[in-house]
Amino acid sequence: MQKDNTTSALPTPAARVRQRKRSNEVPPEASKANGNHLLADDRNKYRSMWIRAHSTVWMIGGFALIIYMGHLYIWAMVVVIQIFMARELFCLLRKTHEDSHLPGFRLLNWHFFFTAMLFVYGRILSQRLVNTVTPDKFLYKLVGNLIKYHMVTCYFLYIAGFMWFILTLKKKMYKYQFGQYAWTHMILIVVFTQSAFTVANIFEGIFWFLLPASLIVINDIAAYIFGFFFGRTPLIKLSPKKTWEGLLFVSYLVAMQAHHSKPLYNTNLFMQLANIMGRFQWLTCPRKDLSTGWLHCDPGPLFKPENFDLSGWVPRWFPWKEVSILPVQWHALCVGLFASIIAPFGGFFASGFKRAFKIKDFGDSIPGHGGITDRMDCQMVMAVFAYTYHQSFVMAQSCSVEMILEQILMNLTFEEQQDLYVKLGQMFRERQFRQS
Repeated sequence: MQKDNTTSALPTPAARVRQRKRSNEVPPEASKANGNHLLADDRNKYRSMWIRAHSTVWMIGGFALIIYMGHLYIWAMVVVIQIFMARELFCLLRKTHEDSHLPGFRLLNWHFFFTAMLFVYGRILSQRLVNTVTPDKFLYKLVGNLIKYHMVTCYFLYIAGFMWFILTLKKKMYKYQFGQYAWTHMILIVVFTQSAFTVANIFEGIFWFLLPASLIVINDIAAYIFGFFFGRTPLIKLSPKKTWEGLLFVSYLVAMQAHHSKPLYNTNLFMQLANIMGRFQWLTCPRKDLSTGWLHCDPGPLFKPENFDLSGWVPRWFPWKEVSILPVQWHALCVGLFASIIAPFGGFFASGFKRAFKIKDFGDSIPGHGGITDRMDCQMVMAVFAYTYHQSFVMAQSCSVEMILEQILMNLTFEEQQDLYVKLGQMFRERQFRQS
């Protein structure tokens, strides 16, 4: 009799087939596993919106404070975001039973993570570090040697992790360990690719980081609020909370912006946002070192107003015959179009990724939003585009005096620079003698 009861408790093949055919909506247990503050756990729609709005206000306030503090603090914020994203993604495929038989195996993930961080930021910030320590001869030599051996140091750190991984392989754990090894490298590619472009944008001028990030936030908030109150039709099965109504509302804003992009209409959202940001040197000046002082520079032609004559566009009784526009506002229009139309696909990708792993959110760090990774999905796509656009259409491609000086400071020792200075002086004196 006991045997019959045990047998009846086991699922039959037909029941297993029916279970597989069910919708892959995340069950409540999976949602609770990610935390107790997720939006999906709130039954009250307006209470969920209040939690989300409260978290959003705090995030925007903290973000604005960090922007005011400057480039280094923004970079520190990016590093913290990276660590949280890596932590959420590392936990995604973690299995407690297997990890209990592999003591110290999780440390290997972070070894690869910080090795990648040293490599990426060492490459991006090396010249700025040199510019910072140039007045001190001892520090200049020390930093020069560190930069010279930076790549080989990172390589041997990686090789050490590789050997560590091989030595920890255990029988019957091979598949899990190699899967974790591949997953770790995939995380490093995703996290550090976008963050490298983000940090490069920051030091080219906070404007090129703040404008794309702000456009993503504005589009997300506008689509969410409009879809919350008026949304009825799901946009895509991967993300049922995205609605056609919200998309059409954002598309309407973009269409109106493109339609009113004539000089007469300088009040559309994206271009006006660029107009406001472009008038602050703190946001537009590039940072050439790692100091924290206030910046003063020639903003360049992109951030200098150009006057447009409207006499042929408006009737005689119109009071404004001339309007002033920053050239960077036209670039803001292109970036805004990408943020509204293409960047949301980063969110769709993340939604499909979460459904593949049967989870609702990547974490529960932000009440009402999920994890840090949930907020960075569109930002990752946008950061890469912003850097690519800036390098292709904004940054001057020809060699400049500053670029040559940077190469001299990076690749020549102090003695070699002195020799170069002497030789240049001799060349100038010879030219002056010939001309006279």
